[in-house]
Amino acid sequence: MHGMWRSVSILALGVAGLASAAAAAEKPTLLGVAKNWSAYQATTSDGKVCYALSKPRSIVPVKVARDPIYLLVSDWPERKVHSELEVVPGYSYKDGEPVMAQAGSEKIEFFTRNDGEAGSAWVKDPNDEARMVAAMRKASTVTISGVSQRGTHTKDTYSLSGISAMLDLVHNACSK
Repeated sequence: MHGMWRSVSILALGVAGLASAAAAAEKPTLLGVAKNWSAYQATTSDGKVCYALSKPRSIVPVKVARDPIYLLVSDWPERKVHSELEVVPGYSYKDGEPVMAQAGSEKIEFFTRNDGEAGSAWVKDPNDEARMVAAMRKASTVTISGVSQRGTHTKDTYSLSGISAMLDLVHNACSK
């Protein structure tokens, strides 16, 4: 199974600089920043993880209260995971509702998992992951749509400006 909870913990550490429940993780090292994307590396109980992340440039609806929102692409070399996509929507997802991502003409479905008030989503079919990451390298935006536990339909659009450079840093850092 994908690195669901570990990457959420690493995200919290990387973005907020917190030493939280993932006490097994060290504070992430910033690898670089390119336009709308940042890249980090950290060590966890599962070994090294490298990831690129971004915040959305557009959020619909605008006036809905949400926790921080991110899109991540992670490498976990010890688990042989490469370019794992994860969505952190800033809310809990509604059970049974799909999360969809679209970059250019490429559209894929994610599965969801809620942990209390926090939700996350990962690519449903692992065979779709490489295609979506390749599409993201070529497209200018990726749009993620989902439904909150309260039934609110959300649509978050991320700029992909800088993603290729940050993915190259992630892959290089985690290949050593």
